[in-house]
Amino acid sequence: MVGFNQPPKKAYYTKWVITKGGSISVVGSTNVNKFSCAIADYYKPDTLTFYQQNSSTAFQITGSLALDVQHFDCHNPPMTANLRKALKAKEFPYLTITFISLNRYPANLSNTETLKGLVTIALAGVSKRYEINYRITPNGKKALTLEGTRQVNFSDFNIVPPRKIGGMIQTDNALQVKFNLNVKVLDYQPSL
Repeated sequence: MVGFNQPPKKAYYTKWVITKGGSISVVGSTNVNKFSCAIADYYKPDTLTFYQQNSSTAFQITGSLALDVQHFDCHNPPMTANLRKALKAKEFPYLTITFISLNRYPANLSNTETLKGLVTIALAGVSKRYEINYRITPNGKKALTLEGTRQVNFSDFNIVPPRKIGGMIQTDNALQVKFNLNVKVLDYQPSL
């Protein structure tokens, strides 16, 4: 008899698939100027699954993004090389963003909304949990753009900020992490 000895599966609320064309960037500054390094075309189709937490408005999320640190481009070869070295790309080739929760599901997928959520960012062998500010914007039928921003510090991940020219140019500790992802809403079960 199939299914009698299996525990019931937790019912999900909805699933979002991250589609091609998104970007991830880190923006920082040095004692000389500002810089921006990006993965310009995120291409992996990852799935985010949302589960409602009891009767609350908060949602648990499963799913993550694994970003190849070697794909970061600062549009300045020495800066790109210094960033990859500082992020320990050879030893830890991926920056991972794991989605944990969302304070509420968007009320209407046809309007722009701002929400908050929790993620874990793993970089250079260290994982830290952060609250993220999200902006969700409709982008066609059952399609959304998910934007998230968060300031982090190199020191949060035990990383020494990059330096150039014998230490004369020093990168500030703070970085702004931004992601802009294209999302397709696969299915929706608001009655659960």
